[in-house]
Amino acid sequence: MLKQVADGVWVRQSEWVWSNAVVVRGEAGVILVDPGIGGADLDQLAEDVDRLGLPVVAGFSTHPHWDHLLWHSRFGDVPRYATAAGAKVAGEARERAQAMAAESASGIPLELIGLLTPLPADGSPVPGEIVEHEAHAIGHAALLLADRGVLLAGDMLSDVLIPLLDPRRPGQVSAYETALDRLGEAARTVDVLVPGHGAVAEGPEVAARLAADRAYIDALRRGTEPDDVRLAQDWLSGPHQSNLKQAAAPEL
Repeated sequence: MLKQVADGVWVRQSEWVWSNAVVVRGEAGVILVDPGIGGADLDQLAEDVDRLGLPVVAGFSTHPHWDHLLWHSRFGDVPRYATAAGAKVAGEARERAQAMAAESASGIPLELIGLLTPLPADGSPVPGEIVEHEAHAIGHAALLLADRGVLLAGDMLSDVLIPLLDPRRPGQVSAYETALDRLGEAARTVDVLVPGHGAVAEGPEVAARLAADRAYIDALRRGTEPDDVRLAQDWLSGPHQSNLKQAAAPEL
């Protein structure tokens, strides 16, 4: 079920890694940001959107990982946007994304995965401001809806996921530091933060999310073990060890 978190902004959370699909009202209809995850989720999201009585005019992918590249025929044959870098990577990695989706969730229309186009320079029809950075994935973008006090952060600033460095690219600690600076500047104007995974943050929780990710990255930079409550989840041990290994390697 959709939960309204601000004027013209709704969130629907999946059971799969607490994934958040976001519906944003634009001038001509709604934009779906990172819709997912399984086929049942996508179908139920379509029903939720139908109840809003507004047409879907576009999609937006925050970054080119498979769980952020999904679509359903019920949303319509409309443009699906990403940053130029994100759209390029999504096109190159479609087969891999389809294989990962087939392994991880059921009922996903595999043929609709990753069909993205670069967002026009003026951003239309996606409202707000794109905050692009290189942390976690190439062409990763947050969407700042300053007029509504909302920041859609993609796979950043989660209460359940630690920062996840891209293991295929060097310099991710620096990339995260830069990304957090940009997101921190954007977050100064918002009251609501929607991460790609986890609970929606409101009020002082927004600053707390930034502080938690900064503290984790600072610990990686110093070569010390982070004191982070999110690491109590055993399944994050592998990604955390990968982060430690990458942080210890020389940055190019």
